[in-house]
Amino acid sequence: MPATDAFSRQQTQSSDPYTNAVAVTPSDSTDLTYVSRGLFIGDGGAKHVSVIMQDSGTVVFENIPTGTFLPIRVTRVKSTGTTAAKIIAVW
Repeated sequence: MPATDAFSRQQTQSSDPYTNAVAVTPSDSTDLTYVSRGLFIGDGGAKHVSVIMQDSGTVVFENIPTGTFLPIRVTRVKSTGTTAAKIIAVW
């Protein structure tokens, strides 16, 4: 029997668990398929991530340690300015 989603009719809150995740390949020209609810930085270590935020344009998050979760809604992870690797978008 398939699992039942008890929350299927509720609006998503920022504290709700994520139901989707995908590895991100940074690109200066291609948006993510879905707007993220967060980014996991698997290989940081004082590295940077350049993103286009859902509502406010480009910003660079600097000096991100490995294993950091950024609870940000982004439409794109740019390759220019991004030095972190193993980035996963969740939504």
